[in-house]
Amino acid sequence: MEKLRIVFMGTPEFAVGILDTIIKNNYEVVGVITAADKPAGRGQKLKYSAVKEYALANNLTLLQPISLKDETFLAELKALNANLQIVVAFRMLPKVVWEMPSLGTFNLHASLLPNYRGAAPINWAIINGETKTGVTTFFIDDKIDTGAMILSSEIPIDETENAGHLHDRLMELGSNTVIETLKMIEKGNVSREIQKDTADIKTAYKLNKENCKIDWTKSALEINNLIRGLSPYPAAWCFFGDKNEEWNVKIYEATISIEEHNYSMGSLICTKKEMKVAVKNGFIQILHLQFPGKKKMSTSELLNGLAFTVDAKVY
Repeated sequence: MEKLRIVFMGTPEFAVGILDTIIKNNYEVVGVITAADKPAGRGQKLKYSAVKEYALANNLTLLQPISLKDETFLAELKALNANLQIVVAFRMLPKVVWEMPSLGTFNLHASLLPNYRGAAPINWAIINGETKTGVTTFFIDDKIDTGAMILSSEIPIDETENAGHLHDRLMELGSNTVIETLKMIEKGNVSREIQKDTADIKTAYKLNKENCKIDWTKSALEINNLIRGLSPYPAAWCFFGDKNEEWNVKIYEATISIEEHNYSMGSLICTKKEMKVAVKNGFIQILHLQFPGKKKMSTSELLNGLAFTVDAKVY
């Protein structure tokens, strides 16, 4: 059995959960690679990635290259003498990096590959109304999320859970799947399954302002799936309009009721405590939202201080 010397590459909270599990299972992590510090917030103070915070707290060797092709970085990486690299929510690696260790470089991706390759697999699985998802480990090649698969693990998606909740469950599932993958590599009996491309593969596109905007002409279920799939971050949004005023509003939680009605699509119907929007096959009842300059709040909290006319619309 070959003793593993691991370099771990990752940036966000999701990657921390995996790294922590690797450490707690007594694997030797000889180095951690994460994103360079970025200015954030109003003061533009340098913000550390979640993985950097963890590496510093656990006295792990840390590298933060701006370029992964930088000669100094490549020399430092080689000097770590790793025989395996693990990548979780990082960035595309040049061939010179992923080819470096003798046992290869594998990635953990938060989907059942080949579906949902790309930047936001957890979000898109919910947005598209999937009933199951999972994680996959695979050896990296020169394209994004296309390499030979090692292991995959599956879980159901609850019809009410949001992306934040699914993220946490997949982080736990991913941690266990990475450990199983490491055991296979240690024993030298790792399997490789080539990904098969088909015409109906779904993609996990990068989230942006446009694809996070609610289209109120869609069905109640599609709209609610978008809200769930983008909560708590980056959040689905739309415009509220009333009395010649317009607000850019984030919506974090809603429920749906399927029923016939005579309202025009996008009509905002409010009582003192409840708010619902008319859509083509029923209503979206908004439960938590955020108006510009205000904190996230429940609908009843918002309606304590803000009243809408019968002409109010969302769009």
